[in-house]
Amino acid sequence: MKLPENRTSLKTIFKAFLFLLTTNILLLKMENIANWITVSIFKLDTTTKLGSAIEFFIFEAPKVLLLLAIIVFIIGIIRTFFTPEKTRKILAGKRAFTGNILASLLGVTTPFCTCSAIPLFIGFITSGVPLGVTFSFLISAPMINEVALILLLGMFGWKVALLYLTTGLFIAIVSGLVIGKLKLERYVEEWVYNNTDTATNNTINITSWQKRIEIGFNNVKEIVGKVWSYLLIGIAIGSFFHGYIPENYLAGIMGKNAFWSVPLAVLIGVPLYSNAAGIIPIVQSLLEKGAALGTVLAFMMSVIGLSLPEMIILRKVLKPKLIATFVFVVATGILVIGYIFNLIF
Repeated sequence: MKLPENRTSLKTIFKAFLFLLTTNILLLKMENIANWITVSIFKLDTTTKLGSAIEFFIFEAPKVLLLLAIIVFIIGIIRTFFTPEKTRKILAGKRAFTGNILASLLGVTTPFCTCSAIPLFIGFITSGVPLGVTFSFLISAPMINEVALILLLGMFGWKVALLYLTTGLFIAIVSGLVIGKLKLERYVEEWVYNNTDTATNNTINITSWQKRIEIGFNNVKEIVGKVWSYLLIGIAIGSFFHGYIPENYLAGIMGKNAFWSVPLAVLIGVPLYSNAAGIIPIVQSLLEKGAALGTVLAFMMSVIGLSLPEMIILRKVLKPKLIATFVFVVATGILVIGYIFNLIF
């Protein structure tokens, strides 16, 4: 009776191996494919503005989508080991500082998005997780997104990825500590404390690797299906910058010598809404055209970590004063990071 199950399991594992092998081969050949399509099919000269923009889009769009598919597949498997319930149990009862560090690190490794903010927030509070520790998690989870980290690693190398990780953790830890010290629990909506447990509590014990791989593939369908449009819009904007904006053109506007560039980047970033995958191609083009690293990091963090839609969603559980404090503390941290990196680099 077990033979068919074993065969199905082997088939699923082989499917995963074939998926990873094929996507990696395509990634290695993508630059040549993009050049061939631009020159041979579209008959464009890659040294012209239009040709350069088109080649950039043809190269970046499938490359980032393939990278995203690989990342989401692996994260989907990792997600089977980390459930919201387990995360809540780890954080419950932890003291300040230790709890803030642990919550920030868990935010990096657990793939929860803005749409998960309300049930997670309620679950953390009702499980005895301090407010400041909860905010450290809520800041790090979207800001230090695992997709962002691996895409940054693939596009810019380990130094920029590590830089983004450490600065994001710093902001999440310090912001959580500050919010915790301010004792703002009274600005959480009363119904949250009266709710015994509306957070997701459907912990499923998954032991089969076949099931884990199937969840990984389902994760790819679900997440890539949701973000591909944002991704293509971001790459299209990046392609325009790549082809039509002269080298170092943005140095005067977003360069390190423009003192207003960091707060301006944060002000522009907050009203925008994009996920990590959609904003990184724009970041790549901004850096290429002379924008300072600190300014670009501030812009990226404000878009991902302080988006207006997230504030609207959090209004359901937080009173305006706590949301305003949250935005002020995180924005201040982003500004400090932006200026520090513009001074150093």
